[in-house]
Amino acid sequence: MPDATDLKIIGELRKNGRITMKELGKKVHLTGQAASARVLKLEEEGIIEGYTIHVNDQKTGKLIHAFINVYTRNQNHKPLLEFIDKKDVSSLYKISGEGCYLIECKFHKNEDLDEFLNGLNLYANYKLSIVIKSS
Repeated sequence: MPDATDLKIIGELRKNGRITMKELGKKVHLTGQAASARVLKLEEEGIIEGYTIHVNDQKTGKLIHAFINVYTRNQNHKPLLEFIDKKDVSSLYKISGEGCYLIECKFHKNEDLDEFLNGLNLYANYKLSIVIKSS
């Protein structure tokens, strides 16, 4: 279980995964070497699984942000999952409640979204929600 210092370290790394160990140490009241040892321990314990970046999708041209509730037609989901795996899907969640899966995806243009939905409809039914604004 992470202690209070570990949780502070995690919080700082969530804000900036590229922070130097020296700067991280200052923020959590440790030396850079002690902060580095803590981070290594958190990585080895699997608490920190990796580091990521945030991409401005507007600047890369992916202007259409969609969430799709997927309703499978049968219990064999393998063809559906293989189709989704080959596409530009940001996130795929197996869910309970309404639908079987929730897909988050981003597209350059409506034609790309339409092509994806036509392919998806070969394997499952869906309900589409388009993001108007994100906070």
